[in-house]
Amino acid sequence: MTDNFYVRYYVGHKGKFGHEFLEFEIKADGKMRYANNSNYKNEIMIRKEVHISQGAIDELKRIISDAEIMKEDDKLWPEPDRIGTQELEIVSGQDHISFSTTKIGSLLDVQESKDPDGLRIFYYLVQDLKCFVFSLIRLHFKIKPIS
Repeated sequence: MTDNFYVRYYVGHKGKFGHEFLEFEIKADGKMRYANNSNYKNEIMIRKEVHISQGAIDELKRIISDAEIMKEDDKLWPEPDRIGTQELEIVSGQDHISFSTTKIGSLLDVQESKDPDGLRIFYYLVQDLKCFVFSLIRLHFKIKPIS
């Protein structure tokens, strides 16, 4: 299937333990890559790559479609800062979005933003995507990701 579909999520910061981040990407052919880098207590980077089924990709597309994130705009969202950065890129058919904002600590951060409705959609979609990816990783590997 040559469907035009791609999802990438990144969250990270640079602090006293170096560049710590979590990142995953999923492509239309089912290739999913996951990386989690934490230098806390001298941890090593976790990298995993798997191929997921068309059914899993279809469910991911449904989650994204139901969230209606493709209608949002990040121009009023908080800029990335010393606290960290979150990035979400989605290509679905002819649609392409690329969001960048600061790390969101809680719904209070969302409510106090200039675009609480749009940022709330982003916040909940990211939670759903992380749960989805962590579940797929746990199904394939016996690791416990750090969120």
